[in-house]
Amino acid sequence: MLCMIMRARPLLFTTFSLTFSPPKRLPKLKSSFSVKSAMSSSSSTIEHVVLFKVKPDVDSSKVNTMISNLNGLVSLDPVLHLTAGPVIRTESSLFTFTHMLHSRYNSKTDLDSYSQHPNHLSVVRESVLPICEDIMAVDWVADRTPSTMVLPPGSAVRITFLKLKESLGEEVKDEVLGVIKGLKEKFGGIEQITCGESFSPARAKGFSIASIAIFKGVKEMEGADSNQELVKLQKEKVKNYVESAIAVDYVVPSASNL
Repeated sequence: MLCMIMRARPLLFTTFSLTFSPPKRLPKLKSSFSVKSAMSSSSSTIEHVVLFKVKPDVDSSKVNTMISNLNGLVSLDPVLHLTAGPVIRTESSLFTFTHMLHSRYNSKTDLDSYSQHPNHLSVVRESVLPICEDIMAVDWVADRTPSTMVLPPGSAVRITFLKLKESLGEEVKDEVLGVIKGLKEKFGGIEQITCGESFSPARAKGFSIASIAIFKGVKEMEGADSNQELVKLQKEKVKNYVESAIAVDYVVPSASNL
């Protein structure tokens, strides 16, 4: 959603050119009413986003394998929600990404357990690193507990990362985060939005403020972008603080498309 702050023109959506065949075995789907999901209401939700840039001319079967294996990690105990697939748009003057993973956890400890799990390490080593030329990861503590932990297939997701100008104080970060938190009330169509400061700076390429906005679908996302006067107004509130931004749009795939 933050990309609406950083630009004042509507999005154009295109499909990604790679083809994806269904995996032989679909990953286990987790219900939003699981015990672990219920526990999240009394703990801090951790948002984990990884952006991938697949090398040019990589065989589509290897890309399919990467996506299938990443989605299979949803079965690991610490994971509340996980989905991975191709992005439909990246807007950045510095980076281009082709795929994204988004997952949620009850705590930083659970995220660490996932990151160190042998299955996760194996997927990264065997399926991700050999075919990707760039990877970026950002983790943050959500400012609020998401109303629905598991995102339904077809949901449109907008990830935005901001790199703030140097020597800005904590009050500026609070001001920027305050603008983000108010977007749900100002723009129709947003079903969820969380934001926070990255706690994994080594992997975040200097981007310190992160947010995720969830829409029912692409139509609702485009509808929010079409309110250009309101977009411009929100942009003016933060533009003097921001050095650069990355915005990525993604649609949660259905099981049949994984």
